[in-house]
Amino acid sequence: MNKPIRPTPINATTCLALAAAAMLFTGCHTIGPGTVPRDRSDYSTSIGDSWKRQTLLNIVKLRYVDPPIFVDVGQIVAGYSLQTSLTAGGTISTEKAIQGNYLNASGSAIYTDRPTITYVPLTGNKFIRGLMTPLTPESVFFTIQSGWPADSVLMASVASINGLKNQETSIAGVNHPDPDFLRVLQLLRKIQLSGAMSMRVQVDPQKNQTTLLTVRGTDVPPEIAECGREVRRLLRLDPDAQEFKLVFGSMPANNQEVAVITRSMMQQMATMASQVEVPPEDVSQGRASPGWDTGAGNTNAVRLIQIKCSKTKPADAFVTVDYRNHWFWIDDRDLKSKRVFSFMMMLFTLADTGEKEGLPLITIPAQ
Repeated sequence: MNKPIRPTPINATTCLALAAAAMLFTGCHTIGPGTVPRDRSDYSTSIGDSWKRQTLLNIVKLRYVDPPIFVDVGQIVAGYSLQTSLTAGGTISTEKAIQGNYLNASGSAIYTDRPTITYVPLTGNKFIRGLMTPLTPESVFFTIQSGWPADSVLMASVASINGLKNQETSIAGVNHPDPDFLRVLQLLRKIQLSGAMSMRVQVDPQKNQTTLLTVRGTDVPPEIAECGREVRRLLRLDPDAQEFKLVFGSMPANNQEVAVITRSMMQQMATMASQVEVPPEDVSQGRASPGWDTGAGNTNAVRLIQIKCSKTKPADAFVTVDYRNHWFWIDDRDLKSKRVFSFMMMLFTLADTGEKEGLPLITIPAQ
């Protein structure tokens, strides 16, 4: 009479092996912390690249008298989930009739990445504040104070200083700058490099703030002192004054004021748009407005930025966009153009004079 087969329990070693397999399969930690370094870098890079392309596209569109459209990234919600399951079982028999031991296991895993991105078009009052309102003189000169080159900053963001006019752009072409304006920019750059130019904010008892521009004429090298005297003469400033009140306006009220008319972001973009290379037939046929090249023979003409145009996509570009069956781009080796373009993008953060809103929110739930 055959004895009944009685399976024995799985031994301790096998149990430990099954437990270890389950832990490896399902994981002993959350996936959230590991996503932070990757997501923060990837989303930052993607937002930055899209911002550059959007800005360049709108500059090119202005050359074609096509209204610019800006869309901000309002919110990013990146949701991750990981669901796992594991089942295992087996028998071990000591009977010779059983041909070996048996073990079975099965498992499943579901990984989900579901980002949700919201976009906010720049319209209405926010559009007016952000693009049409001139920058404050203080923000422009504090940018110089922070180390940006005075000549490039003023050439890009200022329309006039004490009546000396900068280069202007219109649909008819380019009006070239006053030679004395260009000379003032050169002198201010030399003074800036010497450390003899600075900013100071003065607050009176009524809590009113006054921004003062300091141009030292003493305790500086002789050549810098001469630059300061020439700046005072060209701007019709008090030759003995060290500090000058910075105001917004076309002309100063006295010889101790520096009156500045600043440009809006839209005006700066239009200035750059005039310097975009376009197919000659687009200008001759009236598709694109006349640009900087129409008066490039003038010795006072100044090119701020080089935005190239080609039929094929460039291989080495800092930023590139496709528009009207052409590629428009900035060469990655053109440091001057890259600096001007990056400076203009930085000024977007100074342009909004309204109530500050929250930054784009990135929410990353992980399950």
